[in-house]
Amino acid sequence: MGRVTSQAPSLRLLTPLASLLLAVAAAAWVGVVVPSVTPFASLYMRTFGDDRGRRLAGFASGYLIVWIAAALPAYGLAWLAGRLAGARPAAATVLAVAIFAACGGYQLTPLKDRCLARCRSPLGFVLKLGAYQGRTRDLRVGLYHGAFCLACCWALMALLVAFGLMNVIAMVVLAGSVLVEKTWVWGPRFSRLLGVAALGLAFAVIFVPGLAPGLHQAPSPGGMGGM
Repeated sequence: MGRVTSQAPSLRLLTPLASLLLAVAAAAWVGVVVPSVTPFASLYMRTFGDDRGRRLAGFASGYLIVWIAAALPAYGLAWLAGRLAGARPAAATVLAVAIFAACGGYQLTPLKDRCLARCRSPLGFVLKLGAYQGRTRDLRVGLYHGAFCLACCWALMALLVAFGLMNVIAMVVLAGSVLVEKTWVWGPRFSRLLGVAALGLAFAVIFVPGLAPGLHQAPSPGGMGGM
């Protein structure tokens, strides 16, 4: 029975921890993604006529479904980062390298270019998706555009795990980067530059682990070690 009793505090902490991580992930999503989604959303909502509330609910539900599905692996990655940070520095560095390298590699792929090209043309999206018919058309539009948005942004959002989910500066910089690559005339080149920078960080973090502060917590003074 001693084993069960010792595990009980961990079980009681699981739900609050999950709630906290989901709340932080939601804040990160709002800060990083919403500004870049707004141009398309505002254009599409202008096509709403009667029954505006129902159509808006269907449209928003499409995005919500996509991002809830994306939250599951994101939660797993954040959980792993939390287990490694401070406790296993070598493994944390490997994870940081993997995150930076995955982001950098994806930013340079044709798939990223295709998704970015679609997201940079909100009017083109409206003209294409505005032809959808039926009662579920707004839900399908939200799903379709949300999937493209996720495919365009996931690699940059993953960097928040390396930089720290509560790192406000990193959140602002990443939100600005997403917005710039989607709206600036040189956005595609800027996107590839971000990829090169991420690959550079993947190499540099091997020698300077502090470049991934979300995975390398500084030990607290007078910590638990002496207890």
